[in-house]
Amino acid sequence: MATTGIPTSLTQGSRTRGGIGESTLRPDGTLKVTGEFAYASDLWHEDMLWGHTLRSTVAHAEIRSLDIAEALATPGVHAVLTHEDLPAAVKHYGLEIKDTPVLAHGKVRHHGEPVALVAADHPETARRAAARIRIDYADLPVVTDEASATGPGAPLVHEHRTDHYAGQVPHPNVLHRQPVVRGDAARAARRADVIVTGDYVFGMQDQAFLGPESGLAVPAEDGGVDLYVATQWLHADLAQMAPVLGLPEDKVRMTLSGVGGAFGGREDISMQIHACLLALRTGRPVKMVYNRFESFFGHVHRHPARLHYEHGATRDGKLTHMKCRIVLDGGAYASSSPAVVGNAASLSAGPYVVDDVDIEALALYTNNPPCGAMRGFGAVQACFAYEAQMDKVAAALGMDPVEFRRINAMEQGTLLPTGQRVDSPAPVAELLRRVKARPLPPERQWLLAGEEADVRALPGGLSNTTHGEGVVRGVGYAVGIKNVGFSEGFDDYSTARVRLEVINGVAVAVVHTAMAEVGQGGVTVHAQIARTELGVAQVTIVPADTRVGSAGSTSASRQTYVTGGAVKNSCEHVRERVLEIGRRRFGTYHPAWATAELLLEDGRVVTDGGEVLAELVDVLGEEAVEVELEWRHRPTEAFDLRTGQGNGHVQYSFAAHRAVVEVDTELGLVKVVELAVAQDVGKALNPLSVLGQIQGGSTQGLGVAVMEEIVVDPVTAKVRNPSFTDYLIPTILDTPTMPVDILELADDHAPYGLRGVGEAPTLSSTPAVLAAIRAATGLELNRTPVRPEHLTGT
Repeated sequence: MATTGIPTSLTQGSRTRGGIGESTLRPDGTLKVTGEFAYASDLWHEDMLWGHTLRSTVAHAEIRSLDIAEALATPGVHAVLTHEDLPAAVKHYGLEIKDTPVLAHGKVRHHGEPVALVAADHPETARRAAARIRIDYADLPVVTDEASATGPGAPLVHEHRTDHYAGQVPHPNVLHRQPVVRGDAARAARRADVIVTGDYVFGMQDQAFLGPESGLAVPAEDGGVDLYVATQWLHADLAQMAPVLGLPEDKVRMTLSGVGGAFGGREDISMQIHACLLALRTGRPVKMVYNRFESFFGHVHRHPARLHYEHGATRDGKLTHMKCRIVLDGGAYASSSPAVVGNAASLSAGPYVVDDVDIEALALYTNNPPCGAMRGFGAVQACFAYEAQMDKVAAALGMDPVEFRRINAMEQGTLLPTGQRVDSPAPVAELLRRVKARPLPPERQWLLAGEEADVRALPGGLSNTTHGEGVVRGVGYAVGIKNVGFSEGFDDYSTARVRLEVINGVAVAVVHTAMAEVGQGGVTVHAQIARTELGVAQVTIVPADTRVGSAGSTSASRQTYVTGGAVKNSCEHVRERVLEIGRRRFGTYHPAWATAELLLEDGRVVTDGGEVLAELVDVLGEEAVEVELEWRHRPTEAFDLRTGQGNGHVQYSFAAHRAVVEVDTELGLVKVVELAVAQDVGKALNPLSVLGQIQGGSTQGLGVAVMEEIVVDPVTAKVRNPSFTDYLIPTILDTPTMPVDILELADDHAPYGLRGVGEAPTLSSTPAVLAAIRAATGLELNRTPVRPEHLTGT
């Protein structure tokens, strides 16, 4: 890993060990790799019951009748609940639009929709009882694509919409539509020497986190409930849960349990409400853990998309215009689809200078599985298409594809299609230069180990299907742009409570936030920030819960920026109060207390020249200093619904990839040999964690390029492959060498100059791999994932 950049100033305390900029180890790392970490699925209560959800076996149907008598009569069953048993007038929830029923009533709108709940003294008893519930369905026509959603006489997925988008869309089955219009694309097209169009299909990807949805609900003596759960956003869950439980928010207490990955799939409610309903009904703790089959139905997925693009360029390689239409399948319920539409529309031009654009992005209501947040959030689908277009335009001009991108690359000061100016470093050309300049790996590496081929290095791997004949190498490039943080005027803030006190003769900082640690390393970074700002070695991270203010979602690459910013801000206020105490107690002993810039370093109060004025334990004595404050980034604004103009995003991140693949053109097998990355991170607060995020995001992008897709039957809208047997994700044998270049070009508007890291590498890895396969095969390949039959024509 190589790093480079401009100096990033620290507020203070840069000499304290374990502070920002160091690769301090994760406190949960060893426990996880040894199998000792307690995940939410490991929760236990001595007198708990087990909950199970009965889900629809059809995608769109009227519920004519529902008979629970046989299930209730099953020995060991303590409760069976349906829509009729919900305790409050509010029976729907949702992140933005409250359109999702807690339990289906009257009809089901997608395969796997929750219909009934069972609590029993054993998980198998609960499952058997649920299977005895009798439901009479009357099938309804299914909506599966744009033609069936918006054509004449199309059945409405939601008959009586009242949400704030309903009056602004061309059809009730269009959930949200966002145009972006700037300049005059039609007029600019007349200046083009070449015009290239393309139609692209992006498959439905699953987050495929290894820890299934799980939690434990414990009824409380005050009539409330305590929920221990794996989630991404405690306070959003709380705001959706309390109304349907019929409880005030202060009686629904939530604590984060061990999370086995998320990637957006835990941003929506899954089992939270169901477990609490069963616990409150039975008066017993209730544990729910999805198996893998149920997990595929228990969370949203990445939106599949159909994209049409047109680009024009002059002979010297300058883009003249861009037109595109992006149709996202949102499935049966809204989830975060409106925000995904905003991202897809505003980022659809990519990291390029193009003055004249005509963009339309929309999301549909269908009877397919609900789709919502997943790493990359609308920008992934667009990047796949516009990067394929860049290769096509370069080929039409007879130009090198990297050089063509470099000519059109945006930079700091570029005006985006939304009218927003990029006001921090945008080193797109430099990222491309770095990945192209890296030496290529040796060809035919399977022969390097000796005379016999190492099949692990061949397409097909240990299946032993290829021995080197018909194997062709290809190299491809891609670069992408991703926003950081919540956008379009959302009040994106976080809260941090920081306490500094002396415990057993040692100054200790205690940091408490509601940030969901889902594997991104936030708990490590928060401790590093506290050490940096307060100059202490000992930092305690309090488990996340709702006893402290909201930290927002662990998504949108925002937590280090926003909750890290909140921790930094609260630490700064604690530090000032500590220095005030020091001035009050010791100010008469040394003039520097009044005249010098004072820092906290290594457990001492020191001047900026390094002179020690006092030990921190002596300054604090018996006194504890505690601060709880909210912190916000710069405000954003909503995009205009007609033109898409507006300062919609707070920050942008950039990554570039070079993929090297070897393809068996006879069998249609692909081996990704190397996936090189260059990314600007602003400031690497923990370089090892940054490296892990970049390589992990790149791997997910590789997965959707060549293997990952939830297959939905186009006739019945039923999921065909809800298992890790049939839904394939990259293993260690599929994951190539990933050399990484990290740039540190500070964003002056962000804490420490940092830039959100986690999502950008997911964007450009997919089109880079596709570009490499195209280079090897000469095929157009306009969909993901690429399957063997696409390469062999069979």
